[in-house]
Amino acid sequence: MIKVGDTIPAVTLYEYSEVEGEGCSIGPNPVDVAKASAGKTIALFALPGAFTPTCSAKHVPGYVEGADSFKDAGVDEIWCLSVNDAFVMGAWARDQKTNGKVRMLADGSAEFAKATGLTLDLTARGMGLRSNRYSMLVKDGKVAALNVEAPGKFEVSDAGTLLGQAKG
Repeated sequence: MIKVGDTIPAVTLYEYSEVEGEGCSIGPNPVDVAKASAGKTIALFALPGAFTPTCSAKHVPGYVEGADSFKDAGVDEIWCLSVNDAFVMGAWARDQKTNGKVRMLADGSAEFAKATGLTLDLTARGMGLRSNRYSMLVKDGKVAALNVEAPGKFEVSDAGTLLGQAKG
């Protein structure tokens, strides 16, 4: 499992873009994790799946509401990762009103989750391989803090815990 001091996996995630912009077309766009995190402080949180009750009611809203506080603490970007495709993550972003506050990144093949060792096997429940629920503070591509949630819990992967670590 990934730990504090390790470099985050150099994989490609995907982000749904609503508008065409500099280097981005409408639709799914690749995000090279190594390039996107270089020289930045990232508050990253991962969830088993989009639109799940706890994630939609507590996790994502906590990070959206805390976005300004994260910026004040020196965090450049907030990333939400989930083992879903970019279209689902784009729909979830619209539903949660994350625009400009939280980047909703798709780990569709669970490459990031597998590379970190933070997987959750929900095959028996018909959902396949997912990501554990966790949060991490990433500075220039290296893990500065890591909070892995126990199954069925909501105690350490919340925005408040990670914000405290960003300020610390």
